Amino acid sequence: MRTIPIRASRSYEVLIGPGLLGEAGERLAQKFGSCRAMMVSDDRVNSLYGDALEATLRESGIEAERFVFPHGEESKTLSSYSALLEAMCAAKLTRKDLLIALGGGVTGDLGGFAAATYRRGIPYVQLPTTLLAAVDSSVGGKTAVDLAGGKNQVGAFCQPSLVLCDTDTLDTLPQEERRAGCAEVVKYGLLGSEALFEALEKNPAAAWSEDTIAACVEMKRRYVEEDEFDTGARQFLNLGHTFGHAAELLSGYSLLHGEAVAMGMAAITRSAAEAGICSRETLGRLIALLEACGLPTALPYPAEDLARAAGTDKKALGKSITLVVPEAVGRCRLETVPVSDLLLWLQRGGAK
Repeated sequence: MRTIPIRASRSYEVLIGPGLLGEAGERLAQKFGSCRAMMVSDDRVNSLYGDALEATLRESGIEAERFVFPHGEESKTLSSYSALLEAMCAAKLTRKDLLIALGGGVTGDLGGFAAATYRRGIPYVQLPTTLLAAVDSSVGGKTAVDLAGGKNQVGAFCQPSLVLCDTDTLDTLPQEERRAGCAEVVKYGLLGSEALFEALEKNPAAAWSEDTIAACVEMKRRYVEEDEFDTGARQFLNLGHTFGHAAELLSGYSLLHGEAVAMGMAAITRSAAEAGICSRETLGRLIALLEACGLPTALPYPAEDLARAAGTDKKALGKSITLVVPEAVGRCRLETVPVSDLLLWLQRGGAK
């Protein structure tokens, strides 16, 4: 098992290894003492792991309630958030109690935002069950829900109290979720680790190893500790996300987040190559790796629609937006551009 400490406004540990779900009750009882918990998960994850988690909690003296919602990004809404808050209130949870987000990125975002705001904040624990959540969204304290006009438009920075990444839970992921998770691992390689990128080129299945998950969390730890509230260096973690979020929005969230990030990474790297910022070789390596992981590399929506959607991204500041632009495998730069230039960047990136 790996233990990675995160030192932020709330310091906590990320534990990575097999069997952690079965140990959750004991670990939470040791950390929080006598308390009650609201388990939050979607219908798929609840059917797989809800009973096991509730059993280990109760064995350790933690009374558990459940909030289960329909799987998919479509559920990451203000109405779901409101329903969860009402369930927490009906269960009479206090600030001594906690919320456990059992699932992928949608569950972590929704549950974390509810924990951040219920009674002005209660502790919460991330128990990621997808590769994407394990390497990225469960760490760092970004919580949010979507609005009709864009992804993650309402949220808060709120660090979890603990992250338990049970690698055994990744074995039950559908193939499309496996591929989507690989996109975030590729992102970390392109962003800041040529060694990781090369390891994936040799064996894309390396994305699933405990070593790889720990390497990604270590990279994210450095960005979060340097810039917890995403005003400087942490913006590098948005690689592929500005155009990816636009594609997600236009798809009505039928695209998985990882699929959209893959498209966004390919587009920004293609645009950088066209502008002479990175080499054609870098672009070719990225496209080849994404395809080897079974991920899409082309944005399927009109450039004008994508530019309009990207312009409403939460990262836009006034009339400008910061893009993460690859210079080489393992090296990127931040480039602040006028929102009006997004169309050009997208057209260079292959959008029609």
